[in-house]
Amino acid sequence: MEINILDHQNTVINNYLADMRNIAVQNDSMRFRRNIERIGSLMAYEVSKTLDYASNAITTPLGVAQVNQPSDSIVVGSILRAGLPMHNGVLDTFDRAENCFVSAFRKYSSKEEFSIELQYVATPDLNNKILLLCDPMLATGLSMAQTFEALKRFGQPKHTHVMSIIGSEQGVEHLKKTLGNDNVTLWVASVDAQLDAHKYIVPGLGDAGDLAFGCKL
Repeated sequence: MEINILDHQNTVINNYLADMRNIAVQNDSMRFRRNIERIGSLMAYEVSKTLDYASNAITTPLGVAQVNQPSDSIVVGSILRAGLPMHNGVLDTFDRAENCFVSAFRKYSSKEEFSIELQYVATPDLNNKILLLCDPMLATGLSMAQTFEALKRFGQPKHTHVMSIIGSEQGVEHLKKTLGNDNVTLWVASVDAQLDAHKYIVPGLGDAGDLAFGCKL
């Protein structure tokens, strides 16, 4: 599995990451969502460099121009609810893409023990398409791995790009073990070293879903 960590290079993405992590800034939920969207759009631009292209003749008012355009069929997928702003950012770049949504959440049996529950999947046929699967936080990697496995019954993508903003080393390693034999590329803006006792990324940024949409019961 190819792994791309974007903050290994200095780009404007670091500004958006800084705002998202900053406890004095991140409680502005509109700004938090917008920063997720921005990173999603920029990450999608990086993914666009990996696609197959075909030359098309485009008629202008003065003649005909040859333009290389993506020839792959693209599906943008997100894990609800934190994935929605990132989904929108990716969809701003791939504005002709189909869409996929998966409801996956942690079901706690104790303060520290949980399993991943998938309750809802809405997706088009995935056969031979490019799947861009978005979730801002890659903590343990369990949600992403189970979502990827669940989507297999809807077709075999030509390639899957897993897209996260902040990951943990443990989450990255889990995806390498579980998805390493599939046609998968991981894109993550930054990777942190630790998970706490509740399996939240440290230093991370907190709960992305709550920061984007408000606290849940």
